[in-house]
Amino acid sequence: MRLYAVVAAGGFRRYATYRVATAAGVFTNTVFGFIVAYTYIALWDERPQLGGYDLSQALTYVWLGQALMMTCAMMGGGFEDELIERIRTGDIAIDLYRPVDLQLWWLAGDVGRAAFHLLGRGIVPMVLGSLAFDLAMPASPLTWLAFLLAVTLGVIVSFAVRFLVALSAFWLMDGAGVMQICWLATLFFSGMMLPLNLFPGVLGEVARALPWSSLLQVPADILLGKHAGWDLLGVYAFQGGWALALLAVGRLLQSVATRRVVVQGG
Repeated sequence: MRLYAVVAAGGFRRYATYRVATAAGVFTNTVFGFIVAYTYIALWDERPQLGGYDLSQALTYVWLGQALMMTCAMMGGGFEDELIERIRTGDIAIDLYRPVDLQLWWLAGDVGRAAFHLLGRGIVPMVLGSLAFDLAMPASPLTWLAFLLAVTLGVIVSFAVRFLVALSAFWLMDGAGVMQICWLATLFFSGMMLPLNLFPGVLGEVARALPWSSLLQVPADILLGKHAGWDLLGVYAFQGGWALALLAVGRLLQSVATRRVVVQGG
C-alpha cells in the first residue's frame, strides 16, 4: 500500500506543477459559476423550492458543481487520455510488466489528481461564490467530513467508469468517441447541468440510480443536509456498491484485454 500512496502523492505533485493552468482553471470555474448562479436565481425566482431546494441551497449546489467538476473529472482531464494513448502505441505492454497492479496504479494516481483539484480548483471558487451570494454552508464539521467521504467515493466511481472507457481502446484502438459519449453522460446524469431532483418521473428515478449521481448529486445533498442517520449510510452503500461493481467489471475487462495483448504478441 505504501507504493500506491507514493503514486498518489506523485499524482498530486504532477498537477501542482501546472500553476498557470490551475490559475486559468480557477478563473474559468469562477466565471461559469457566476453565469450559472444568475441563471438559477432567475429560475428559482419563478419557482421557489424547486427540486426541494431553496435559493440559497440551489446556489450552493452551483458552486459545489464548479468545485467538483475537475475533482471528479466530469469533462475528462484525468488519466484516461494517457492510458488510451499507451494502449494505442503499445506502451501498455511495459505497464503490464511492472510488478504492480495496473488498475490500482492508475487509481492511486487519479486519487492524487483529484485531491489536488479539490484543493487547487475547488476551494477558491467556493470562497468567491460565498462572498458574492448567500450560500447554505453547514456549520457542523461532521457534515463536512460526511461530504468529503462522499466526494472520495464519487472520485472512485468516476475513475472506475473512465477506466472502463479507456480499456475500450484495446478493441477500438481509439477511445476518443467513447470518451466523448462518457463526458456527455457524466455531465447530464451527474446533475452538473441541472440537479437530478428536477428531472421528472421515471427519468429522475433512473438518473438518480445511475453511478454518475455519485459524482455531484449525492455529495451535494449530503452537504445540504438532505441525508442523515441511516439514510446517510444508505447513500454511502449506494456509492460504494457502484464503486465495487464497476471496479470488478474493470478488473474482468483488464484480464480479458491482457490476454488479448499476449495473443497479439505484445
